[in-house]
Amino acid sequence: MRAADASPDGQRLLVPLYVHPATDPAAWQDLVAAAPRLHGVVLNVADGPGHRPDPAFSAAAERLRGAGVRLLGYADTGYGRRPPRSVVADIRRHRRWYGVDGVFLDQVPVQAALVPRYRRLVRVARALGARTAVLNPGTHPDPGYARIADLLVTFEGSWEDYRRAGVPDWTADHPPGRFCHLVHGVPDGRAEQVARTAGRRGAGVHCAVPGTGANPWRSVPLTGSGLPGAAR
Repeated sequence: MRAADASPDGQRLLVPLYVHPATDPAAWQDLVAAAPRLHGVVLNVADGPGHRPDPAFSAAAERLRGAGVRLLGYADTGYGRRPPRSVVADIRRHRRWYGVDGVFLDQVPVQAALVPRYRRLVRVARALGARTAVLNPGTHPDPGYARIADLLVTFEGSWEDYRRAGVPDWTADHPPGRFCHLVHGVPDGRAEQVARTAGRRGAGVHCAVPGTGANPWRSVPLTGSGLPGAAR
């Protein structure tokens, strides 16, 4: 499939590629080739921006920016337990070192009581230059999170769990482009099924990878999702 081909239901891809560019340069090059299909790429150097700039990530980020790809700097929020100043420090480093134009706030809680904290984090991120704010609770949280995020990840998990997952009624109040499903452990040949399922469940963005284990996001999405090569 050519990079510019449409996937089922007009789906776009959010790719959390958690592998060093020196370890798998071909995977990063696949993302450049697939730029027209991408909603964005999550840049995660070391569960965040790392302690110092990494030249290999800087070069990969520059190539993706040149192809018009939205870059999202990864920041772990610890389900609301991590100090906001530490999260903001990660956001600053991503922006300064890698020129990201958005944030990917991971390990977001689901409770309504913490919505104000994340509203403040998103406001600070935007003040620092983030044009896109993605929140990842990995499941359906209180609807208040959907009102502060540009994109809300409402599923992150295995293929087997995804087949059984449900969707709460409140999601119908938002357009599909506001929701994302991240699915790992996807068998070969099932990428289009994930895309169709995401569309039926009201999510206009997804990612389907074959990886499992502690870091399933070490490869590009499966062929059939719209990337030019097979997942490695």
